[in-house]
Amino acid sequence: MTDKKTAFIAIVGRPNVGKSSILNKLLGQKVAIVSSRPQTTRTKIMGVLTEDNVQLVFTDTPGFHKPKTKLGEKMIKAVDDSIGGVDSCLFVTESRGEIRPTEIELLEKLKSEKIPVVLAINKIDMVSDKQELMTRILELTKLLDFDAVVPVSAKNGDGMDELKQELVNLAAPSEFFFPEDTLTDQPERVLAAEMIREKLLHRLNEEIPHGIAVSIEKMRERDDKSILDIEAIIYCERESHKGIVIGKKGAMLKEISTNARCELENFFECKVNLQCWVKVKEDWRNREGLIHNFGLD
Repeated sequence: MTDKKTAFIAIVGRPNVGKSSILNKLLGQKVAIVSSRPQTTRTKIMGVLTEDNVQLVFTDTPGFHKPKTKLGEKMIKAVDDSIGGVDSCLFVTESRGEIRPTEIELLEKLKSEKIPVVLAINKIDMVSDKQELMTRILELTKLLDFDAVVPVSAKNGDGMDELKQELVNLAAPSEFFFPEDTLTDQPERVLAAEMIREKLLHRLNEEIPHGIAVSIEKMRERDDKSILDIEAIIYCERESHKGIVIGKKGAMLKEISTNARCELENFFECKVNLQCWVKVKEDWRNREGLIHNFGLD
């Protein structure tokens, strides 16, 4: 009999409630990009936390929403597939505001799966009235009998230790499925592309971000291992968007590339030579071939 324990846990919720931020906080390292934009996460992202005799394998899923494109449909399928293939779920919602119909629908799916569900009520740093928080908890617990309820703030770390312990409590005796130093299933090229896309999300206006994809065309370390060369293509859906991404005299693209390069250097712990180009692929979010080429299916 092994003394090791494991749990496969899907992190689910509607867009922009902080699922990726919570994953990064639990892992102690950034593996999923974050922004204030809804639907930032497009595919399933696995993160692995191994501490002592426990290994938690997380799947960060796209925000559950009503899809309007083929890409959106694939994002929702990723959520459904994740729920059906794990031991338990971490349902993330915000500490205030209306409970959305999509959240109720998602809770119904979880109820039908009959698996343990931990509720994380995020962004408690935005709530000063504890009664407001208690009301929120009562509303949600009427919809599902959660195994645990933990108010947290992924922003400042409040409640994260308590949340981690509740998730550890879900682990069952099992040998580890991954080496103890595993952090994520995301290839380095995907991580690099996502870091660049994050900087685009932070700097562009409301209309453009969802129509952007990033493809890493080259990623190669020089022979003396002093510099990592990365060549990336930023795809957008309209010619007018291309001009906005590049900016006046290339200023926007230069700023985004500089910010991305700094983060890439911190992550890969080496100097990075980043070159970015912008191309147009009209309506790519509804084109199966392009969705596949960008690794989003």
